[in-house]
Amino acid sequence: MLEKIQNVLRTHLDNETLEITAATTFEELDLDSLDLVELVMSLEDEFGIGIEVEETLVTVGDLVRLIEGLL
Repeated sequence: MLEKIQNVLRTHLDNETLEITAATTFEELDLDSLDLVELVMSLEDEFGIGIEVEETLVTVGDLVRLIEGLL
């Protein structure tokens, strides 16, 4: 799951060599709220689910756990 999200993030950020771990924060990736919404829409399409953007989403790992809970 982490690998799929990493790939979507790298594509979204147009940086295929970007180092992303579960502990990486969205702030470290310079994602603002609009970027996060666009990312979530891409992930919804990728996994065929609906994702509610929550304030508790701080790291990539938070996003992984949220998506795993929805699948």
